Amino acid sequence: MGKLVSVVSGKIFDVAVDIRKGSPTFGKWHGVVLDAESKTNFWIPDGFLHGFQCISPEGAHVTYKCSGVYDPKSEFGINPFDSDIAVDWPIKDQSKILVSERDKQHSDLKDLNPHVVQQI
Repeated sequence: MGKLVSVVSGKIFDVAVDIRKGSPTFGKWHGVVLDAESKTNFWIPDGFLHGFQCISPEGAHVTYKCSGVYDPKSEFGINPFDSDIAVDWPIKDQSKILVSERDKQHSDLKDLNPHVVQQI
């Protein structure tokens, strides 16, 4: 599902990872800084994974406008620190990063079920 990301308060580093089967940019990422002051949005197309890192000390409020109805059963993800994708996160020290319990359980992209990628 496509997702338009915006920040209501604070600042984030927002990332999209291409997981479209057969795409010449499969496994590549693109990141942008979003903050409330600039009012910039970031469009994440269908077939891309999405993640972000809060880079403002006061935290951030992030909103999504989605192209479909959210279905938690169809949600999946990858390890945000997958070395093959190698996102250049602004905060490097993983001990200083709060990662959700759900995201801690994710595998690397190479270990993702091929059936999932084929459906993208």
